[in-house]
Amino acid sequence: MNDELVRTIDPQASVSVRVLAATDLTREAARRHATTPAASVALARALMGGVLLASEAQDGERVQLQFRGDGPFGSVTVTADAEGAVRGYLQHPGADPPLEGDQLGVGRGMGLGALAVERNHPSWKQPYSGIVPMRTGEIAQDLAHYLLESEQKPSAVALGVYLGAEGEIEAAGGYLIQALPGADDGDLAAFEQRVAATAHPSELLRDGASASDLLVRLLGEAPDPDHVDRSQPRFLCQCDVERVRRATVLLGRDEIRDIVSRGEVLEVRCAFCADVYRLSPDEVGSLLPDA
Repeated sequence: MNDELVRTIDPQASVSVRVLAATDLTREAARRHATTPAASVALARALMGGVLLASEAQDGERVQLQFRGDGPFGSVTVTADAEGAVRGYLQHPGADPPLEGDQLGVGRGMGLGALAVERNHPSWKQPYSGIVPMRTGEIAQDLAHYLLESEQKPSAVALGVYLGAEGEIEAAGGYLIQALPGADDGDLAAFEQRVAATAHPSELLRDGASASDLLVRLLGEAPDPDHVDRSQPRFLCQCDVERVRRATVLLGRDEIRDIVSRGEVLEVRCAFCADVYRLSPDEVGSLLPDA
């Protein structure tokens, strides 16, 4: 099972279709953050949503999603770029909300609040930002609501995660379908019926389907290979020891001197990927301007 993002346009129904298989990258995120089963699902859905929204971005553009819910997970933050690199975290990855019937309490864990989306590019004078209320906490529905209300893009969003008996991610995937300008209502209705009849993406992936297989199911036929774009999404964080050193300088001269005088090892944990960096007292002291 390989992570893949496939994109195409259905000329008959005038819709763009993006299908994502993301089992490996979501597993990596859950492992790094030691999430509970419900938190694993929430984080995986948010990461996949970030990849799908960023897949239409310009080269160099970054998209940030922040779900500011009032549930026990706290805020959930994800950043993704047009090349498929994504990273993210939950404020409280160990939160374990009670079941809702026989289902994990993901919506309860997220709670209600606001979804903030920011698109940024180095060439832009300022980022584009949009904020909408979180209507369900189920993430896919909230993203569809954002796309309609803030970007005026009617969309169907599905984000699925299949967990094993021990709470591990066995399959994760989803899709984003958007109507293009001038789409015929009759053709759209037929497409919507086909989408509704398609099994949940995580179940199909668990049974051995690929992102390309899901695309065929949604389209009703195999697309022209020349009109399909393929890329490999991945969990990737930009943190490194140099960034940690630059951040340490921001502590200020007095704080740095205090750390050095106590002979402490400075430990810094990246919120996005959970990597831990350690700077010895000598390394911290070397960051002083007069060192």
